Amino acid sequence: MRLTPELIKTLETIVGGDAVLTGANDLAVYGVDGTTHCKGEPEAVVFPSTAEDISQIMALSDAHEIPVTVRGAGTSLSGGPVPVAGGIVLCTTRMNHILSIDRENFTVKTEVGVVLNDLNQALAKEKMFFPPDPQSFLAATIGGCVSENAGGPYAVKYGVFKHYLLAVTAILPSGKIVNLGGNTMKNVTGYDLPQIMCGAEGTLAVIVDVTLRLLPLPPAKSTVLAIFDEVLTAGKAVHAVRSSGVMPAKIELMDNWVVRRIEERIPLGIPLTADAILLFEMDGSKENVAQETQAVIDLCQQAGAMEVRAAKDDAEANTFWTARRAGFSAVFSASPTVLAEDVTVPTNRIADQIAHTKKLCAEYDLIIPIIGHAGDGNLHPCILTDKNDTAHYALAQKVAGEIFDNALALGGAISGEHGIGLEKQRFLKKAMSPEAIALLKGIKSVFDPKGLLNPGKIWESS
Repeated sequence: MRLTPELIKTLETIVGGDAVLTGANDLAVYGVDGTTHCKGEPEAVVFPSTAEDISQIMALSDAHEIPVTVRGAGTSLSGGPVPVAGGIVLCTTRMNHILSIDRENFTVKTEVGVVLNDLNQALAKEKMFFPPDPQSFLAATIGGCVSENAGGPYAVKYGVFKHYLLAVTAILPSGKIVNLGGNTMKNVTGYDLPQIMCGAEGTLAVIVDVTLRLLPLPPAKSTVLAIFDEVLTAGKAVHAVRSSGVMPAKIELMDNWVVRRIEERIPLGIPLTADAILLFEMDGSKENVAQETQAVIDLCQQAGAMEVRAAKDDAEANTFWTARRAGFSAVFSASPTVLAEDVTVPTNRIADQIAHTKKLCAEYDLIIPIIGHAGDGNLHPCILTDKNDTAHYALAQKVAGEIFDNALALGGAISGEHGIGLEKQRFLKKAMSPEAIALLKGIKSVFDPKGLLNPGKIWESS
């Protein structure tokens, strides 16, 4: 059913007139996400402030069979929050309160509209931190991160969102409010429903707040920059470090294309002939950090690095990591359309995956910069194209398929952190058996029997 003027007035009654947008420009803004080519057409954008608001919105949706797509900051790179079925975009950014910080038990309860960086700034005052750090952490909200099971550079040592999720308060598509999980690290009470919702891309329920476990803030850190004349050598260096027993908190890779763009913006003194660089971060006690820093330097030199150096102070380390974060903006500003792909392979096959991608560049005359959380095998080959150039865009899509096929052949996955959304629906049947996909659909039908919550995502319509 379409949203009638009467139903829009009901939404305004629930959340207030200033919290419902229906203008064409507003709808266009909330019909896209961080991708450059996924678009939808919502009929209204609604900004709830409380769980009760969302409960009433979902009850209205259920009664009139109106699709609802939940959205946070819209930084998704898979089309997850794009409203392909129209209806309501339910934007949670006004639910931005940290509800409680438990210093004794190292947990935090927070609403889903809190920005990840704001959360960590508040936690730092208590000498605690929340490790998962997707590159969009300056804008990404907690709800979006849970829904995508977000990762980031810290995943090497500390894992991803699912490793920290203890409990959720959620609104079912019927409008019922449920509390799932608990406050303890160990909790084997029936099926782990918070974990089922983590990474579900907003297709099962609307999460309104979460309880997350925290860690003490590490007392010391160091950063190492390693420069390589071949990206394959850099890939082998990653495996050498990981297999040595040294556990850096972060290992990030950037290839020559990205290095050149970064040197234009934030000069680091990296030779433009360098085929790749690696950035390592070590954290922990001062003594342990010093030992691991030297071990990483030695291992990179043994692997064939052109140059390896530790940041001389915090300021230089921050410059290195600012440059890394600038990598994606450099990629997205270089082409009308960017297929920012996301594959994960076993860490001992990183060099093989990189080599295959470079082979595709030469074979199809494409530009495919590579940025990666190399320490956990998660690579982001970014195919530069233009969706308005039909032939080139089709070729880019074909090459994306070949990248995914190779990752699967190496024992990897078609997504490490971006999710499936719209972007990878056609590849899901390559990554999962029909029986497994049927289980996904079965879980969806239990939570959302009418299929109204974020419809059209993850698997292809049959």
